[in-house]
Amino acid sequence: MAENNTKAAKHGRETYVEPYGNFVLKRPLTSLGADARQQWLAKQHTTKDVTDAVRAIRNPTYHIPEMHFVHDGDFQVLEDFAPGQNLDMKLYATLSARQQHEIKISLAGFLVDMNESHEIRPVERYNISNEIKFARLDSFIENKMSKWFTDAEVKYMARVRDMVGAFEYETCKVWSHCDLNPGNVLYDAQNSKLWIIDFAEANYNFIYRDIFSPLAMDLGIGADVYDMYTRLHNKSLYSMPNASNSVVREIRKYREVVVLLRRFIKASDDLRMNPASAKGDANNLKKIEFMRQLMIDMTKRISR
Repeated sequence: MAENNTKAAKHGRETYVEPYGNFVLKRPLTSLGADARQQWLAKQHTTKDVTDAVRAIRNPTYHIPEMHFVHDGDFQVLEDFAPGQNLDMKLYATLSARQQHEIKISLAGFLVDMNESHEIRPVERYNISNEIKFARLDSFIENKMSKWFTDAEVKYMARVRDMVGAFEYETCKVWSHCDLNPGNVLYDAQNSKLWIIDFAEANYNFIYRDIFSPLAMDLGIGADVYDMYTRLHNKSLYSMPNASNSVVREIRKYREVVVLLRRFIKASDDLRMNPASAKGDANNLKKIEFMRQLMIDMTKRISR
């Protein structure tokens, strides 16, 4: 999870971020051990290499903060401050039609630039269930879910599990951001600028993952981003069917269901069999309500 780039000190999962004029200074949390600090440092060097390469393309439709240095001895990183707010549904709904259209173009352009900055890997057969903690999902459905949910709900999730477990498609690996969620994409509405941050997870991944990302799903723009992507990408490097293609629609559907399943599994991990307090009971009820809404969202996508 990335830190929000705001003009205030922030604690992330691993990083302390402090404003420094028009820059931010990042350091690992003091609670991290020696090995974790070295891993943190390695991530920063990876991030700098990736962002330097994509920034060098100089695509004016999106922005990436420049990392000015990674200081190994002091475990410090200095990078530009990225203005704006997390690009979530609430913010997106307030934007003009022109701004929304420009965001789709910017995301598509960024994805093409990122994907084509490294060699395209050969096409292979891919099982989408590899992206979720399938054994944990299966264990929850079979052993615990009936404590909080109806028989019909348990049977429904078993069907979803089986559908996802069987779904395969042909795709290729490309160089990817790998973590495109509303926490890692900022939008400066006043200046109509899109900022993309946190490249620590960048690596090779299957091409449709970043296109039909959690961000695209939450904003409801996956089909439009895909359509723009197919117009922009280098067609001599790899083939991309048009957005109306039945296989692409299936891939998009299952990619979105996988995003929802990840959230479902995470929420199930937080449920307590025997809460020790009223606060624990309230937390369980909140998680159950959230998981039921996820099931409703899955149904909408599966029946689409």
